[in-house]
Amino acid sequence: MAGHSKFKNIMHRKGAQDKKRSAMFSKLSREITVAAKMGTPDPDMNPRLRAAVLAAKAQSMPKDNIQRAIDKSAVGDADNYEELRYEGFGPGGVSLIVEALTDNRNRTATNVRTAFAKNGGNLGASGSVSHGFDRMGLITYPAKAGTPDDILEAAIEAGADDVESDEEGHQIWTAQESLHGVAKSLEAALGEAESTKLAWRPQTPVEVDGDAAGQLLKLIDALEEDDDVQTVWGNYEVPDEVMERLG
Repeated sequence: MAGHSKFKNIMHRKGAQDKKRSAMFSKLSREITVAAKMGTPDPDMNPRLRAAVLAAKAQSMPKDNIQRAIDKSAVGDADNYEELRYEGFGPGGVSLIVEALTDNRNRTATNVRTAFAKNGGNLGASGSVSHGFDRMGLITYPAKAGTPDDILEAAIEAGADDVESDEEGHQIWTAQESLHGVAKSLEAALGEAESTKLAWRPQTPVEVDGDAAGQLLKLIDALEEDDDVQTVWGNYEVPDEVMERLG
């Protein structure tokens, strides 16, 4: 198990979640409703719903909003949502996986394809890039949760596969079928996690610099701004000095 890797999971670039709160809450609510509809409305009995509720709490979403999203699942509001995954290539030769929840697949496909085309990317076929990622569970904690050694020890005890710690926080990776159990063990040792979710972990990171980095970040922003897009995963690394230059 690696404990101090500098490689960061770059689901999206730093600060990309600092979007309009209403738009973020809308996406979080949709995930909660779909998760409750697909399983049970009890977070303790539904790992996906529990992860969605934790993600909402991490963004300071009010309890009333969370409960309303769960209640929607009982009246059929989530019936028409379907989960879609798009795969493509961005500037600098990076691979991107885009996860969406939508009630109109034609609209979503058009929007995703347009975002790629306008920002130097190319939408690929299903399976064109996902072979370069591992589907895993990801549990994140803030840096204040403990030292890298403390987190590593807790992760080993909980049965995690890998830990990556840096100044921004701790990322604990598990086999996807172990996610719920590891998360529960870590919660007992470290408290509530910042997020608990299924993730796409790149096998080989690609460093992107110069103009390609700026264009790549514009592509990711364009994708994340779409209401139907829930998450964008990538295998890119942008050096800190380049990030600072790009703002």
